[in-house]
Amino acid sequence: MNRNFEHFGLGHVNPPISDSAMYEFESGVEMTEMFEVGIPGRYLYGRHLSPSNHLLAQELAKLEGTESACVMATGMGAITCAIMQICSAGDEIIASRTVYGGTYALLANLMPKFGLTTSFVNMNDLDEVKRNITPMTKVLYCETLSNPLLACPDLASLVALCKEQNIKLIVDNTFTPLIVQPHSIGADIVVHSLTKYINGMGDHLGGAVCASNDFISSLLDVNTGTSMLLGPTMDAQISASIRKNLQTLPVRMKQHSQNASAVTIALQSSGFSVVYPGIASHPDHRRFMAMADPHYGFGGVFTLDCGTREVADKLMQELVKEDVGHLAVSLGFVQTLFSMPACSTSSEIPEAERKRMGLSTGCVRFSIGVEPDSEALATKIVGIAKKIISR
Repeated sequence: MNRNFEHFGLGHVNPPISDSAMYEFESGVEMTEMFEVGIPGRYLYGRHLSPSNHLLAQELAKLEGTESACVMATGMGAITCAIMQICSAGDEIIASRTVYGGTYALLANLMPKFGLTTSFVNMNDLDEVKRNITPMTKVLYCETLSNPLLACPDLASLVALCKEQNIKLIVDNTFTPLIVQPHSIGADIVVHSLTKYINGMGDHLGGAVCASNDFISSLLDVNTGTSMLLGPTMDAQISASIRKNLQTLPVRMKQHSQNASAVTIALQSSGFSVVYPGIASHPDHRRFMAMADPHYGFGGVFTLDCGTREVADKLMQELVKEDVGHLAVSLGFVQTLFSMPACSTSSEIPEAERKRMGLSTGCVRFSIGVEPDSEALATKIVGIAKKIISR
């Protein structure tokens, strides 16, 4: 019986899907060795690792330039496992004030039950970050582009600060795969919601942690590993599907970016208030340009200020009516999506904090799809905006 997956997959353009939840051992001695130290090329149990999940993880490590990676059932699972692997009760986290609402709720509402506290700061203000560091600070957490306000922190400065203070820097790179590689700048850990751009088809949930061999091994440790013990395991069928979709990511990211650039330039030229890192009016435009690979553009997400919640809702309904896209909360889909973050994906953040970070109920977040005609899409969206929004 051939148990070597590399041989098992030999000759297949798409490797076979390993749907086994368990793996056979040759002897009790071998079983003991697997549990104690592991055996390269062999598998212990599906919750620990599987050939299909391992294959996807290897591709994601290449994508982010890390030694290794671990895939999980959701992006939130990846974030939770990464943070809890580093932190113990009494430790502190510093996070960007503008993080995704689910991440905010995790850090502000759930983690305190386990003795972890978080300070939310303006990650673009290095002095504010420094002021919040204490001897108990173990993690600094941010997003390459914040969700939904698209703030871009100075990752190089944060890396230097974290190295100086012996703090781990975790960067969520969900919005900018291929465009920015945080690990190459010095981030310790990169997390993703694979549900978004990496899968791109809106049909699977998934998450990933990309980091050093040592850190990924710690996640999978049978005694103390958060991935192993919390069990956010990705199904093999899903990992195989995501891996196939990952192959089209370069083509999709370029088209997402091309379309978003065309739409935002047209909207801004028509007098509308838009936020997109690819236009010079974005406060972090130069910083983002310095980090980004210009081959892939500036991503597919932007925001449009409609003034009020009522106008924002009216705009989105008109966009649906005119078949521009879908009123849905995700992003990175091949078709255009739009939502009101203050009333949906950032609703976990208290109203006072949303005001402090500058997120109004009139803000509409667009995730532009891969429609083939950028100019036609821009013309259509601008026409609808002119019809609905007062400038």
